[in-house]
Amino acid sequence: MGTFNRARAALLALSLCFSLSAAAQEKTGSKAGFTLKSGTVRIVLMRPVIQVGEQSTGGMFEPNADWTTQSRDNITGALNQVQSQLGNQVIEYSEGATGDGALANQYARLFNSVADSVIEYQFFPGNRLPTKKRDKDFNWDIGPDIGKLPSLQGADYALFIHTHDEFGSTGRKMLQIIGMLGGVGVTSGVHVGHAGLVDLRTGQLVWLNADRQMGGDVRTPEGAAKRVAQLLEGFP
Repeated sequence: MGTFNRARAALLALSLCFSLSAAAQEKTGSKAGFTLKSGTVRIVLMRPVIQVGEQSTGGMFEPNADWTTQSRDNITGALNQVQSQLGNQVIEYSEGATGDGALANQYARLFNSVADSVIEYQFFPGNRLPTKKRDKDFNWDIGPDIGKLPSLQGADYALFIHTHDEFGSTGRKMLQIIGMLGGVGVTSGVHVGHAGLVDLRTGQLVWLNADRQMGGDVRTPEGAAKRVAQLLEGFP
């Protein structure tokens, strides 16, 4: 078998592996019986957590400030376009004169940790905890005190959004090709994201949509629009 054919076969095998992994992962979960009636609630869109950078040859994440700023602007613009389509009043987070912005950011980081746990221990059947049965025990929260933040008074829910993108460096892409020739799977690029809705009365996570293989280059307006559409897919 020639070098080209070996590389092609390795690439097909790697693609199949990714496809099976994606198929095994559930992407959306919600609290049993939870629904949103259009026009009845007020939702605060928290400051999105956006991380963009390069994946080094060794697989390390190297943040890129310019890419992150560009992506933040693009995602913010895309979110502004879809807010009116979510069926309820959605307003952007503002700490105003409350001074609790730093605490709100801590809750955003806490949400990310909880979302990662949901993805790992409930969305993947192989890792699912006995207490997290499918379609029955979606029971996760970030604590009821979030609803006490002065900046969130009058709101019913908080919508959190997180995206993380690592674009493979030239060295990483070369390593991927070498790995294919040797029959070793090496990924180039990481594109993950999740969006979740938290009930401010209880702190419970009532809906989560997550994907560890997201599409859309967030550094472009078109790519950011695609990413936002994926993040909010299945929004209740």
